[in-house]
Amino acid sequence: MSYEEHLDEVTTQITEIYTVPDDEAIRMVMAAQEDEYFSGHDDDPTICTLERAGIDARYVFKNYSRKALQKKAGKPA
Repeated sequence: MSYEEHLDEVTTQITEIYTVPDDEAIRMVMAAQEDEYFSGHDDDPTICTLERAGIDARYVFKNYSRKALQKKAGKPA
């Protein structure tokens, strides 16, 4: 799959696994992309697989959900 398709799949898996709204999943993926989490995927499209999308969805949710961001900022969730 292409880089863009991979990001779409990561977003879809976040909405399905964690039952968050589309706009929230998109926000998380965009934040991870801004932090260059996906830069390796853009450089090597062979890692853009369905299996990797699942791994990335879990990582992105764990690190970019509002609860995770509040925890990093030292605020109560």
